[in-house]
Amino acid sequence: MRLDALEIGKDAIIASVASDDAALRQHILDMGLTPGTEVTMMKYAPMGDPMEIRLRGYELTLRRADAARIELVDVHDTDAVAAANPHREACAHPALGEGVTPRGGKMAIAAGDPIRFALAGNQNCGKTTLFNQLTGSNQHVGNFPGVTVDRKDGTVRNHPEATVTDLPGIYSLSPYTGEEVVSRQFILDSRPDALINIIDATNIERNLYLTLQLIELDRPMVVALNMMDEVLANGGSVDVNRLEGQLGVPVVPISAVKGEGIDELVEHAVHVARFDERPGRLDFCTPDGPGGGAVHRCIHGIASLIEDHAHASQIPVRFAATKLVEGDELVISALHLDKNELDGIEHIISQMEEESGTDRLSALADMRFSFIEGVCQACVTKPHESREHLRSVAIDRVLTGRYTAIPMFLLIMAAVFWLTFGAVGAPLQGLMEQLVGAGISAIDDALTAFGTNPVVKSLVVDGVLAGVGSVLSFLPIIVVLFLLLSILEDSGYMARVAFVMDKVLRRFGLSGRSFVPMLVGFGCSVPAIMSTRTLPSEHDRKMTVMLTPFMSCSAKLPVYGLLCAAFFPQATVPAIVSLYVLGIVVGMVVALVLRRTAFKGEPVPFIMELPNYRLPGFKTTLMLAWDKAKGFVTKAFTIIFVASVAVWFLQTFDVRMNVVSDQSQSLLAMVGGFIAPVFAPLGFGDWRASCALVCGLLAKESVISTLTVLLGSSSATALTGMFVPATAYVFLVFTLLYPPCVAAIGTVKSELGGRYAVAVFALQVGVAWLVAFAFHTVMLAGGVL
Repeated sequence: MRLDALEIGKDAIIASVASDDAALRQHILDMGLTPGTEVTMMKYAPMGDPMEIRLRGYELTLRRADAARIELVDVHDTDAVAAANPHREACAHPALGEGVTPRGGKMAIAAGDPIRFALAGNQNCGKTTLFNQLTGSNQHVGNFPGVTVDRKDGTVRNHPEATVTDLPGIYSLSPYTGEEVVSRQFILDSRPDALINIIDATNIERNLYLTLQLIELDRPMVVALNMMDEVLANGGSVDVNRLEGQLGVPVVPISAVKGEGIDELVEHAVHVARFDERPGRLDFCTPDGPGGGAVHRCIHGIASLIEDHAHASQIPVRFAATKLVEGDELVISALHLDKNELDGIEHIISQMEEESGTDRLSALADMRFSFIEGVCQACVTKPHESREHLRSVAIDRVLTGRYTAIPMFLLIMAAVFWLTFGAVGAPLQGLMEQLVGAGISAIDDALTAFGTNPVVKSLVVDGVLAGVGSVLSFLPIIVVLFLLLSILEDSGYMARVAFVMDKVLRRFGLSGRSFVPMLVGFGCSVPAIMSTRTLPSEHDRKMTVMLTPFMSCSAKLPVYGLLCAAFFPQATVPAIVSLYVLGIVVGMVVALVLRRTAFKGEPVPFIMELPNYRLPGFKTTLMLAWDKAKGFVTKAFTIIFVASVAVWFLQTFDVRMNVVSDQSQSLLAMVGGFIAPVFAPLGFGDWRASCALVCGLLAKESVISTLTVLLGSSSATALTGMFVPATAYVFLVFTLLYPPCVAAIGTVKSELGGRYAVAVFALQVGVAWLVAFAFHTVMLAGGVL
């Protein structure tokens, strides 16, 4: 029997995993689907695909077509009672230098000298929360060298000499996704002084798979055993002393959410870094292990053969040997092996396969998981089913139920929009408008009383303050939207949405994983495009990047809010929501066209962990809100400031640098006159509207600041001199669909290259013009205009 035919509620044992794609097969094995593993069929998505299974204490989703690659034996009813293991009482955690016998131990970094840490761990293990606990607000965001994967660095609290880099959440160091490559190369190339590996104590078996690979990198390392409070509360325990001895690295129990154990973790991390205390063991295969020790002999044989190459390339020997068994092209290239050496390595691997009776990838994954199972049997008392998991199962009956999943998703998104534009966002926006207006009036009065030159006063009040102030008034709405999207992501709901929507997106040539970057795109296109790095397929990644800008980013909210309030005062929220819906519909149509032209082929397999639902950390959520607010204000006082001054200058002077009394004689009117004919067929050929759209390419908020400067006000009265309701809506349609900003196009260039950046820009401008023209034509035919 194959996994796709397993009935709900049945257990079975994996016999084999088949695939022509070696990288995919490696990923399936790395996720724990190794021969001999018991799996339980949990349920299907509302549309019948993908499916959810349970193995090694966690839930995993995969499509039925991928499940058909997995052969099963010993099908039986689900075990009613989990196998018990002896209870272990909690014991005192060893102090520095106890519990492990490290290699090294000589002072490598003097007290006070800089120390660099790398924080690594699986997704959904509390890594971001721990990073915030370690650094507080002493952090900044940048990029990893050569790529645009988000990189966070921070200074460790109470240790000004120590910095920590938050690596992307990964499951393995096999190069299946871009983030796995980035994490691995950062450790190998940047050589941090020590690694902090955070693992989820409630799912220790799954998390230790990455831990073993990190240990093979032979860097000073400490393991942070997170969520120990949940383990203890649910009747489980971990013999930390014995676990340290088994792994050969310090293990510190912590609760990142509660801040427990953080000081001890930092103390151990600083100690192993300063004294260069590397792992006490690197070898996790035994001479009498699986296949009669065939894996052991294979790895050690390869290690002896490549030792000089590994040292020359500064790659740890043990790590290089295991990666050669996996056929890792990046490591093969870095070692500069000749043909005879490659042939010798292939012979060693083939002999191991013959002796063990299994293929190389399965043998290596089985070796790691066999070691992990032994460690867990010796050190871990598994808790009974946790409250968190029971709660997640109950919630999933509604949020991923066959008949309730889609209605609940629509209801949740409706609540997000209602809170953003109504109950919470609107009152805060009104308050901000009053504060900004009062500030501008006070500065205007002060400049008048001081007798400031009228031109300078106009620059400050009509140019800078009016432009920047009009955008700042929308800050509350944008922060609320980001907060709500963050809560959905951190709670675990985004993963469920991907699970539910996978079959729908597959019809458009995408996978369910593409849904998360697109949903993030409603906040900002830049991080949404960057987050496509988590997609394992270039096909999916490129197509998602092309489509994400059609999702209406939060920077367009000020434009929607201003024009909809002015022209649709009785239906402001429905008008705004209609634009969001239109963006989704247009994106789907474009996806269908791309699937049949530039992106032919099927999306890659959908394999994803479903974490338990958790309440997002209050501090983490607040820090995110602060980051977004700070970024928005920074943009307001940089890009929008420059745009406002430029617009003021162009609309104040003519070609002879004389102050104009009529804006139609200004430099801006002359520039706008060249562009206006392009937009005339859309119903808004006014040069001021054209200039606003061009300025909007710098930042969408600049559309509002430009209109405010040109019209002298952002009131409904001023706007009605340029638009009627129908043409205002067509203007909004074009604003919705044309490129979001130069930052987003620049991110596309960084991710995919200049050719794709030009393609995205041209695609969006063309689609925006055609759709806006279609709306204008229909309105003309219907007598609306």
